[in-house]
Formats: sequence, structure tokens, C-alpha cells
Amino acid sequence: MYAQGIKQYQSVSTETSIMDADPHRLIQLLFEGALARISTAKGHMERKEYDRKSDMINSAIDIIGGLQDSLNTDTGDVALNLERLYDYMIRRLFEANARNDLVALDEVSGLLVQIKSAWDQIREEALGSAKGPRDAG
Repeated sequence: MYAQGIKQYQSVSTETSIMDADPHRLIQLLFEGALARISTAKGHMERKEYDRKSDMINSAIDIIGGLQDSLNTDTGDVALNLERLYDYMIRRLFEANARNDLVALDEVSGLLVQIKSAWDQIREEALGSAKGPRDAG
């Protein structure tokens, strides 16, 4: 009963975060979701809970695919490079799933953390410029 209440709270909390989020925050939530699923998949893999592991990896693949689909590759090299990197991460996750490869999961997590860190910085700069300069005085 307690676990069910926690799940309901998390669901409502997540839905509220999504509804209140700006586009930058939505991307952050996707990164966070993918990282959480990979971390959970590692735990399932270590406990030999292979069905659950597969579900979490497939969910992470879906999220990364969504990030990839949201790219506007007409905007230049950064988007094209991200598209290739997302494609690589998806392939590594498929391999990790098939081979129960913790190293591949760690590799993808590391890549996601790097991209998320850059995205977090972009968000901070965007929020800072939206507020404008402070009044002197």
C-alpha cells in the first residue's frame, strides 16, 4: 500500500513538472528520465531480473529516440553530431540489453551526463538573459 502511494505521488509530481516546464526544462526531464532508467536497469541486471532490465533499457532507448527525433538537423553541425551520438547510444543500449553489459550502460550514462551538463548550462544562461540585467543601486 505504501509503495502504491509513493508511485501515485511520483506520477502526479512528474505530470506537474511536465505541465509547468518550459522547453529547456522538458529536455532536462528527458535526460533525467533516461539516466534514471539506465541506473534502474543496472540494478535489475545485477540482480538477474532480466525482464525488468529489458523494460528499463527499452524505455531509455525510447527517451533517447525522442531526443533524437526532436533535433532540427537543418540548424547545423551540432544537431547532426548529436543525432549521431544519440544513434550510437541507442545501439550501445541494444548491445547492453542483449549482452547484459554493465560497461555499455555506464558508457551511455556518462555520455548522457555530459550532454545534460551542457544543456543545464544553456538553460541557466537562457534563464539569466530572460531576467535581464539587474538594476544598479
